[in-house]
Amino acid sequence: MKTCLIVDDSRVVRKVARRIAEELGFECLEAEDGQKACEACAIAMPDVVLLDWNMPVMSGIEFLEELRKMEGGDHPKVVLCTTENDMAHILRAMEAGANEYIMKPFDNEIIESKFRQIGLI
Repeated sequence: MKTCLIVDDSRVVRKVARRIAEELGFECLEAEDGQKACEACAIAMPDVVLLDWNMPVMSGIEFLEELRKMEGGDHPKVVLCTTENDMAHILRAMEAGANEYIMKPFDNEIIESKFRQIGLI
């Protein structure tokens, strides 16, 4: 079974994303900030990361940059999920190694569509 790491400081957002990912057949893990996400990836690299941009301790971009430096860190597909929608933020995310970018709030159709686009389903 493919794994999905959901990284967001909002418990509600993690719960919603988890329900959607599980309905798509993913086993899910959660982290409330980038540091916890790094620790989870050091134990087991997920197939996909749904990643919030703005978080305490370590932001989504900082986590993404660290992830891509880790052994096996080029494997996970990363979908940034954020309220930041200007072109500068989108370019920054893609330069850091994001595979896709979705705006909050998201729903199951949006996540399913992005997962299809990046070859996860």
